[in-house]
This record gives sequence, C-alpha cells and structure tokens, in this order.
Amino acid sequence: MIRFEDLLEKVRAYSPDADVELLRRAYVFSAFEHRGQVRHSGEPYLIHPLAVADFLADMKLDVVAVAAGLLHDVVEDTLTTIERIQELFGPEVAHVVEGVTKISVIPFASSEERQAENFRKMLLAMVDDIRVILVKLADRLHNMRTLNHLSEERRVKIAQETRDIYAPIANRLGMSKVKNELEELSFRYLEPQAYEALRAKVDARRRATEGLIGQLKTTIAAKLKEAQVPVIEIDGRIKRLWSINQKLKRQKIELEQVYDFIALRVVTEDVKECYAALGIIHQTWSPVPGRIKDFIAMPRPNGYQSLHTSVISEHGMPFEVQIRTIGMHRMAEEGIAAHWKYKEGRVGDHRDERYFTWMRQLLEYQQEVRDPQEFIQNLKIDLYPEEVYTFTPKGLVKAFPRGATAIDFAYAIHTEVGHRCVGARINGKMVPLRTRLRNGDIVEIVTAAGHKPSRDWLNFVVTSHARYEIKYLIRLEEKSRARDLGRKVLEKEARKYDVNTKALFSGEN
Repeated sequence: MIRFEDLLEKVRAYSPDADVELLRRAYVFSAFEHRGQVRHSGEPYLIHPLAVADFLADMKLDVVAVAAGLLHDVVEDTLTTIERIQELFGPEVAHVVEGVTKISVIPFASSEERQAENFRKMLLAMVDDIRVILVKLADRLHNMRTLNHLSEERRVKIAQETRDIYAPIANRLGMSKVKNELEELSFRYLEPQAYEALRAKVDARRRATEGLIGQLKTTIAAKLKEAQVPVIEIDGRIKRLWSINQKLKRQKIELEQVYDFIALRVVTEDVKECYAALGIIHQTWSPVPGRIKDFIAMPRPNGYQSLHTSVISEHGMPFEVQIRTIGMHRMAEEGIAAHWKYKEGRVGDHRDERYFTWMRQLLEYQQEVRDPQEFIQNLKIDLYPEEVYTFTPKGLVKAFPRGATAIDFAYAIHTEVGHRCVGARINGKMVPLRTRLRNGDIVEIVTAAGHKPSRDWLNFVVTSHARYEIKYLIRLEEKSRARDLGRKVLEKEARKYDVNTKALFSGEN
C-alpha cells in the first residue's frame, strides 16, 4: 500500500519547490470525505486516489495534477460540490477535478447519437487542459489493475471501454507504457480463453529461448564498446501478448513467424550514436529485408522516435532491435507527460502542438457533422491510425492514416490546394485521385484555377480535414444554387402579378 509520505517524497524529488501543503490538505480532505467507503476488494477506498496520485507523481506532473488525483472521485462519490473544491484548493485543481468528473460519468456504451456527443465532451475536456485526461488515464489504469474484484459483466464493460477509448487515447498522446498495460489487461478480461492459450504458447517459447536475450545483450554491448559507441542502457524483453495476438490475426501467421517476439532496446546519448549503433548491429547480424524503419527522421504523429531493425541471430532466431536516445526513450514511454509544464496557466510549448493538432482538428471538423455514425467512424480513424509516410516534391514528410488518398494529401497541403486539385503524380506518374497512398510515395498535386471538389470525393477520402472541407464547400454551393433558384421562381411568379421584385428586395413600397 502506498503511504502519503512516500508520495510527498517522490514529488519533492523532482519538484523541490512544490506546494506540498496543498497536497497534504488534499490528502486529508480526500481521506475525510471517503471515510467508511470501501472498494470491491474490501480495502479502504482511499487506496485508489493515493494510487492515482502516485502514478501522476511517477509521470512528474505538477502539484495541481497530483492534488487532483487525490481528489478526483470526491465530487462523484461524496456530497462535496465542485464549488467547495474551488474554495478549498483553488480554481486550477477544481477545474481538473471537474473535467475528470465529467468524463467519468460519460456512458460510452450508449446509442450512437449519445456516444458521439459523449466523445465530443471528452475531447473538449482534453483540449481544455491535458491534465484532465492524464488524471483520468491514471484512474483507469489503477481500476484495470484491480478489475478482478468486480462481477464479470462489469469487468467486460470496463475492459471494452478501455480498449476502445482509453488505450487509443494513451497511444495518441505517445504514452506507450500506459497504452501497453491497458491493452494487455483489456485482452485478459475480454478474451480470457484466447489470452490464456496464447500465454501458454508464449511461455513455452520463452523457455525455449531462455538465456538468448542475455547472450544477445552481451554481444551487442561488446560490439558497441569495441566500436567506441557509448551506450547508456541495453534492455531486452518478450513482445506483449496483445501485440502478438494482433500480429497473428493481422498477418495470419504462427507464433514462430513473429520477427519481433524478442526485442532489444539500445539507448544512446545522441542521434549520431543511434545510427552508428544501427551500422554495428547490421555488421554483426544479417538484417531482415524490409524490416528497417527510421522513426527518428520520420517521427510518428504522436511524437515517437526510434530506429527499428529486425536481424537474424547466429542461431537462426529473428529478433528486433530498437535504438533511441535517452530523450526519445522517455518520450516513447511517457509521451506528452514527459515534458509538459504548467506555469501561469499556460500549458506546454509550441513543440507539443503535435499532440493536440489531431484533437483540435477533429473537434473543429466535426462541429458540423450531424450523422453520429460518421462522427464515430472519423473518430476511429483518428484514434487508430496506421500511419503511411509520404513526401512532398520538396522532401517534407506527411503522415496519413492507412487508406488515405491523393485527395487527402492535397488537403493536407492546404485547403485551397485540395479544392483546386485535378490530378496527382505519385513517384512521377499521373494517377487517379482515388489512388491510395503507400509508404515512401512522393506526391505532387496538380491544380486548376476555378476547379471545385466533387461530391464523389466523399466516397474515398479518409481524413477528417478533407471530408469536412469538401462537405463545407458543397453546402455553400448548394445554398447559393438554392437561393438563385428561389429568386428565379419568385421573379417568374411576380411577373404574373406585375410585382416589382427589385423594389421588393430593396425594401421599397
């Protein structure tokens, strides 16, 4: 069980000037309000807010977030009002607690119309203050870790919501550590038989490869030392069950064919050493063709950076190596939480805008979407992107969800480029506008002045941006045509009765 004094010590370690009295008051208040309440495990309820606050402290968040973690369930589960929280702990803490409370009561498993509106509410809370979703993710992670104490019906409901909503959001915020655990726990409770069967197979293969990870780490360390490439850390692991399960289903392969069943991670001091380490590893073992990925030069949209390669060991066993700097490693594990700062009400800096571009765009483009099914579909595309990396003729990288087309590319350059798009060259060849983009494509958009988008484009565009802009222009055109038609009909009828429509429209008698 976590002790409050340990929590204080953790916060002081990374923030010596932190307002620990605020945390102490939040802890005492939470303990008082939750007195007598117990969790389904029979333990005192206070264990939960303490665990949430401790996780937020592990992410090195500010005292406002940690205090909100201690208080996050007070408004929902006791008679305390948000006004009382503001009076005692200030507007910032109250604002985060209120945001978490609003998300907590959202029923995602409802009708599509309600579900779409609930998603909007959650995204608005996230954009307003990222600490809201960080506290909520910490809350959900602890609840998932203790899910076995609930009835099967509730376990399944919470696990499904976690897989559909919270794990993808953690992924979009670059928080792979949280995302991986949420996915793994969801798999365990949603597909218990498949989970146990795969676990037995993985355990058997792990025993068969026992000692191999240690040997590979020793070999890599020796080779890098010999080449005078400084290394901070070399770590090894077996791929997670959920990731293996997805790969087996997606690629229709057997466990023995999973190239990254074993993965090693090499952490270096700077980017130059990352590429040097990659060269040494390729000199030591044969690389698997088509399995080298450079996410340093082309980061994923959630900020993830690393070099990936798969090689074959001298024993014939394929394994993956990920190479990154210490900063990249921190970002890969914690994502947005790794370097968000909260000062004078200003959240983050311009470098962090990439984390919110998708959220802000999604909200902006969906304001006009009336069809809940379409909203949910667009949200899934934005939450579950399988990125395709393409280039402009000048070498700028553009990332898209898998299935995106040349038209999506045109709108990503600029809205007007999209509207005036009449053709596209991919790798120097003219292609139809509905052509799907592939990794490495160099795309050049051909435009014509005065050209306007076709309604048919909506049948094959993928990105929210393109879909919204096309619909918006089509609506404007339809309104304009409707006004012109209405005016003509009115003028025709007016002539029958000798009514002067010009005088009518100008307000004359």
